Amino acid sequence: MKQLFFTALALFLMASCGENKSQETNQILTQKTEIMEKQEKEKIEKLLGEYEKSLNTSDAKLTQSLYTNDGIFMPTEAPSGIGSEAILKAYEYVFSQIQLNIEFFIEEIQIEGNMAFAVTSSKGTTLIHANGETIPETNRELFVFEKVNGEWKIARYMFNKIEPKK
Repeated sequence: MKQLFFTALALFLMASCGENKSQETNQILTQKTEIMEKQEKEKIEKLLGEYEKSLNTSDAKLTQSLYTNDGIFMPTEAPSGIGSEAILKAYEYVFSQIQLNIEFFIEEIQIEGNMAFAVTSSKGTTLIHANGETIPETNRELFVFEKVNGEWKIARYMFNKIEPKK
């Protein structure tokens, strides 16, 4: 009878230790996942910073390099630029018409595997080359990102203008 009691006690203790170990393992995996997700979000934030820089310096080549080869740029009231060469031409045209001075504000980034999206807004000014006028610039944006060869790139980008707050 004693032996049965001690066997049962030993099994209970082993099960309890295994349960604690399982909980510890789950906590460690959750922490690692959270750290990795934070690192990936920081990479996307850096990409958005490079995109902002490319717009403010009118650097169409830099802008093009931030997109996937099959990326799509969907500007307001203009045809979409589909694919790397069309994206370059679209931004060359945009930059021939205006000079942006904007700042992005990241509202949300969500990551799922090798795909992610960001919702942003931007605010600043636009210099119109044709007449030299500087006007307020405010937009809201939706970015879709794809991880290509370990690096985040813009796969799809769409924006629309919103009325500046007065």
